[in-house]
Formats: sequence, C-alpha cells, structure tokens
Amino acid sequence: MTEAISFEEPWARIDKFDPPAIFGTLREERPLAKMVYPDGHVGWIVSSYELVREVLSDPRFSHSCEVGHFPVTHQGQVIPTHPLIPGMFIHMDPPEHTRYRKLLTGEFTVRRTSRLVPRVEAVAAEQIEVMRAHGAPADLVTDFAKPLVLRMLGELIGLPYAERDRYVPAVTLLHDAEADPVEAAEAYAQAQTFFDEVIERRRTEPGDDLISSLVNEDLTPEELRNIVTLLLFAGYETTEGALCVGTFALLHHPDQLAKLRAEPARLDAAIEELLRYTTVNQYHTYRTALEDLKLDGELIKKGDTVTVSLPAANRDPAKFGCPAELDIERDTSGHVAFGFGIHQCLGQNLARVELRAGFTALLRAFPGLRLAVPADEVPLRLKGSVFSVEKLPLAW
Repeated sequence: MTEAISFEEPWARIDKFDPPAIFGTLREERPLAKMVYPDGHVGWIVSSYELVREVLSDPRFSHSCEVGHFPVTHQGQVIPTHPLIPGMFIHMDPPEHTRYRKLLTGEFTVRRTSRLVPRVEAVAAEQIEVMRAHGAPADLVTDFAKPLVLRMLGELIGLPYAERDRYVPAVTLLHDAEADPVEAAEAYAQAQTFFDEVIERRRTEPGDDLISSLVNEDLTPEELRNIVTLLLFAGYETTEGALCVGTFALLHHPDQLAKLRAEPARLDAAIEELLRYTTVNQYHTYRTALEDLKLDGELIKKGDTVTVSLPAANRDPAKFGCPAELDIERDTSGHVAFGFGIHQCLGQNLARVELRAGFTALLRAFPGLRLAVPADEVPLRLKGSVFSVEKLPLAW
C-alpha cells in the first residue's frame, strides 16, 4: 500500500475516544505515509510513537512560518509562507523561539504553578456551587470546565474574566472548524484591540500577572499582544477539552472510576492516562523539512510538509500495551499529549494543576456523578484542532 492517503482520512474520527482506525493500519504497514493535502500537494503523515518523537525533536524539521507550506486550516486553505509574526513564537525556530520562550518559562514551572493550587481549588469549589445551584442535569462544559480554566488562565495572564466577552469569541471561533472565517477574523481583531487596552492598563496599574511582568521586558506592543494571544489560544480550549472529555471517559469506564474513587492517591497517574487516552490535541502538529533527509528509509525532500499525529502516537502498542484500553494503573511516562521537543506545551504544568483541582472537586462533591444522557448522545467536537465534547450533561 504505497498510494497517498487523503488529508481528511486521519481526522475522520467517529468514536467517542478513539482516533480513526486508519492509524492502526498505517502504523503496521507504513508509519510514515504519503498524504495529499487539500491544495493538492503531497507531503507526509507520521503515526508511530518513535517516528513522532523523532520528527518533533529533529532540528532539521522546522515549525517556522517563513518556510512552511501548511494547508491545514479547518477549511483547507493554504497558509502562505510569511515573515515571522513578532511574539508568535510557536511558529518560530531557534534562536527567535528560544528568546521568547525564555521570558515565559519561569511563569510555568512546577514550583510557580504549584503556588496557584489554593486559588485553583477555590475557583473549582465556586463552580461546583454553580452546578448545584443550576441543578441536575448541569452541563460540565459551561457550568464548570470553561469558567474554571478561563478564570485561572485569565488571572495568570492578566485578562479580566468580567470582560471575557471581548476576547473569548475569538478563541471559540478560531477553534471551530465550521465558523464563518469573516466572523472569526472580526472577533480576532476585537480581541487584539482589547489586549492592547489591558496591556496599557498594566503599565500604569501593574498586578501579579504575566502581562505586568512582561511590560518591563524589552518587548514591543505588538510582541506583547501576540504573546498574550498565543497563551490564551493555546491554553484555554485544550485544558477545558481535556477536563471535559476526561470526565466523559471516566464516566464511560465505571471500573476505572471506581478504582480512582477507592484510591484517590492515584489521581495524578489517572490524569496522565486520561491525557494519553484522549489526546485532545488532534490536529495542526506539522513540520517542514529544512533539507533533504532520510526518515524511516524514505527520502524526505527539502520543503516537504510532515504532519505528526499525537493521538496515533499515544495509541501505539509498541509503546503502550493494550493502548485502546483506559487503564489508570498503567505506566504512561513519555506520552506525547503535550507534544515533544522544543515546542512541547509551555503551559502543561498549569494544565495539570487545573485538571487535578477539577477532577478532585467533581468526584468529592458528587459521589453519584453520572451522565444525564446516554453516552452515544453526547455531542462531540470532532473537526477542530481540539477534540472534546460540545456539552456534557451530568446528574448526581
């Protein structure tokens, strides 16, 4: 089987939690496969754990927007190569990427994020009361997960939760595969204007947040605005999605939920297994070859696009035994739910703090927590960059 597969095939997820079945075939027959992108050009897709890590850690593969050929928007348009966007370091290679990331690393260490635990727990408790006040069935997405993650991320960055209507629509629309591009662009422009306003506020009225610390760095207003944009867009729907679909997975696997309730000390291990099992970052992980090179015996030519599938890597039986099973007792070390290499998720420690507080609050508050609708009726977010649920009705 040597013909190129369509770009659409690896994203044709239909199951509640499993990546498309094609990945199982690809891993066995050609873990590095040719793939036709929406504009017709032929690149590659990687589906094995070892090759995913190899591509993401090899400096000969670039994530720079100056060299990439990325027809991977939700609507399939080509993203043309363009100059680096100041501050948008996710689409940069060293040394530019290194310079920006160093400014932020200290804010997201285990030590720094652990200081947020009491506050995250307090916010989680407040959102539990929102669910109680609403009464069953309550929607985990709108009543708990989104407010919890956005409130904490906003406090860390310095974005007022009370003014969320000025910036959240941009995040929601740009992650939505079916959104009107014009509407999304308008929301993005509105959010950018708001970020500029907040940055100016922090210059005169600094607080204990990231913007307040960065205004004292040697950054232009454009750089700072784009850093804020990147942190919000990367950290909001991903963590909210992981909390929601992780809860769904536990409720759908009552044996694993029972184990966790019997041994709450297993929660950290359970979170890592849920991250591996659900892998909400399902899309948009790609690199461009900077030179001709060999990968898994194939010639990758300079300029070739190579997409890697994090969900497929996390279901590779060569790394994880019986990977299609949710098992909170398994060794999940090395999973790639947060990516790998120099672009590995900067905010992963914050995400873990939020997930730990969220799951703890839910399980402690609601001993009888259960789905309020049949599992097959839970609407899924399948096409966007983040795999999750549209809503998750819960009863207790």
